[in-house]
Amino acid sequence: EVDLEERLVDLDLRNDSDVPDVPPPTDSTPEILKRALSGLSARWKNWWIRGILTLAMIFGFFLIIYLGSFMLMLLVLSIQVKCYHEIITIGYRVYHSYDLPWFRSLSWYFLLCVNYFFYGETVADYFATFVQRREQLQFLIRYHRFISFALYLTGFCMFVLSLVKKHYRLQFYMFAWTHVTLLITVTQSHLVIQNLFEGMIWFLVPISSVICNDITAYIFGFFFGRTPLIKLSPKKTWEGFIGGFFSTVIFGFIFSYFLAQHQYFVCPVEYNSETNRFVTECEPSELFQMKKYSVPPLLQAVLGWETVNMYPFQMHSIALSTFASLIGPFGGFFASGFKRAFKIKDFADTIPGHGGIMDRFDCQYLMATFVHVYITSFIRGPNPSKLLKQLLILQPEQQLSVYKILKSHLVEKGILQPSLR
Repeated sequence: EVDLEERLVDLDLRNDSDVPDVPPPTDSTPEILKRALSGLSARWKNWWIRGILTLAMIFGFFLIIYLGSFMLMLLVLSIQVKCYHEIITIGYRVYHSYDLPWFRSLSWYFLLCVNYFFYGETVADYFATFVQRREQLQFLIRYHRFISFALYLTGFCMFVLSLVKKHYRLQFYMFAWTHVTLLITVTQSHLVIQNLFEGMIWFLVPISSVICNDITAYIFGFFFGRTPLIKLSPKKTWEGFIGGFFSTVIFGFIFSYFLAQHQYFVCPVEYNSETNRFVTECEPSELFQMKKYSVPPLLQAVLGWETVNMYPFQMHSIALSTFASLIGPFGGFFASGFKRAFKIKDFADTIPGHGGIMDRFDCQYLMATFVHVYITSFIRGPNPSKLLKQLLILQPEQQLSVYKILKSHLVEKGILQPSLR
């Protein structure tokens, strides 16, 4: 009983007020901007810093789009690693975990393991013909899940071996912290890349919608905001929320119209094993072919049109924009609650006026999951190209068996003549 009482006394039963303070981030604003804006009030100075850096980021984003899908994938991976670093660093600081044995190494080891699992699956799905030519890769792909499990199990055993009596509770805190961070960052970034393979438009419209909502909600809130929206984020207002919603839906509808006209944006991203490059060439699907729609009677009187020509994808863009503006911000509210719980203003000071990378992408993670679920539920059908790649990997006798079954099926349907060889 005495031992039990001593253990209970030793337990760290912290409440919110007991959470240790995290050192505030330093001001990373370039000196040239500080001098140029020195005469402005803090409110307008922050406005100009955010605006200038926002335009710079948008310009950089369009530059990477121009460089192609591979550079976009590298961008997503870089953002994933930086977001992971920012969240894990907060854990180090809050729980004073610098003295935990192996913890830093294990955190990054688990990141490597989870990325190996997810992107190994991607390589197997989209680079089948490339893998087929290399025996070493065939081995890795064939036993990919077993290797992934073995790598994770190694990290798990290392964690158990690193447990120290005086740090048990803290070490399990950080073990859970690491795994939740992996779930938030790696899983979502994997879904972003999966969406990109469906066609760059499924990557650009959702991400741009979130960015548009973030910018327009800030502008409407800055100039017209009077009514607080949520206690977790006192600067958010109903005026900004509503203004951001309508602006985002209109933006998504118009932006989709321009993107749907170009194969570069609408065709699935595929790897060409002959040129060793990603290609976006195809016959656009029905989603990206202009169609005539009847205007609802109520709107005919307002618009004066009975029919309108538009791309079917534009209808889907309304669903994407609606989610980005109504549900997406809850990712930001969640992040605000997280920061308040640990008494921090921003995740980091990477981007002046904006905070860390995670501060800019907190809403994108919810969006990535929604787009992936939306595609698999309402858009994606059988993929002949992907099926053909999988057939080419089979052994000759397996391919012949598939051919015979398919031929028999087509003969029964009357598509092929029985005498056809």
